[in-house]
Amino acid sequence: MKKLLTCIALSTVLLSGCTLFQKSEGIVKVNGTVITQAEFDQAFDKTVDKSFLKSFGGSKNFVKSDENPMYRIFKDKVTNELIIKSLLDQEIAKRNITATEEDVQNELKTIIDRVGSKEQLNSLLKQRDVSNAQFTEDLKTQIKIKKLVDSIQKVNITDADAEKYYNTHKDEFTHGEQVRASHILISANTLELIQQIKAKNPDIDPTELNKKVEEQIAAQKAKAEAVLAEVKQNPDNFEKIAQKKSDDKASAERGGELGFFPKEAMVPEFANAAFSMKPNTISESLVKSPYGFHIIKVTDRMAAGSTPFAKIKDEIKFYLETQKQVEILKNLTDGLMKNAKIEYLNEDFNPKKLVKEEITTKQDEKK
Repeated sequence: MKKLLTCIALSTVLLSGCTLFQKSEGIVKVNGTVITQAEFDQAFDKTVDKSFLKSFGGSKNFVKSDENPMYRIFKDKVTNELIIKSLLDQEIAKRNITATEEDVQNELKTIIDRVGSKEQLNSLLKQRDVSNAQFTEDLKTQIKIKKLVDSIQKVNITDADAEKYYNTHKDEFTHGEQVRASHILISANTLELIQQIKAKNPDIDPTELNKKVEEQIAAQKAKAEAVLAEVKQNPDNFEKIAQKKSDDKASAERGGELGFFPKEAMVPEFANAAFSMKPNTISESLVKSPYGFHIIKVTDRMAAGSTPFAKIKDEIKFYLETQKQVEILKNLTDGLMKNAKIEYLNEDFNPKKLVKEEITTKQDEKK
């Protein structure tokens, strides 16, 4: 099930985006087409900000130097992706493939149907910090990539293909007991509070630091108690209160909605409380977790079991279709890379340069 739910579109599998970049000095030439430093910089920041490094400040705090091993890893990855993008753009132009406005609207409708609603799509885009303009450009890229794949081999996944996958991967479609819940979070993350206080006063002594942390946690708890009292007085307004007062902004937009989840998906304090509650009930007291203070509303429960094939059929077909398209696209890019004329206008971006430097360093160390 996880494999299906995390299946992503082709445009994000091999491409880092499709935006218009300002001109600057060239770093790589691919069959005569120049990739600029500005293109690299923008793609690099975007890649870092979408990685695990986002929680450490992302591209703003990233040391962009070859002395930083992580920078070299990301640099090679982004450079390679830009080369692949350039090759695919050239192949798309060669085959006169375009994305019409009708294509965009049809693809948009398909995505909206898949995520549930236009509001849900907008919420997802906001969570990922993707603008409508960027999303439209990515859609156009996705459409052209799909047309490119179709021009090579038309992918047709049948119901029988999907059922065969279902029957041979049944463990992916089983689930334990789940609950459906919403919550209101009043944040009180001790680590975040320490970082915030130390950022304002780097020389603060431990005793004073602990005192300030305890004071802020107490203030947040008092705030959470007030919100809980408001919820108890007006339980039917839980969603509206969550939208206005929850610090979990992603779920707040949905009235605190978290959907169905298994016990292991949440931190123990939250999960234990939610799974001890009956449907259509609200927690009597605050639930404290490492994130802060929660007010939980359980709306439904689902017994352990398997997801029926009929319910998951379309998702399986989409997954299998995407996997096949990725395979076709990879075979194409492998061939294009093999026959491409790639010139590194700036040798710092040539992956072979780093290998040569490492060999030279080792030889020097032996002398």
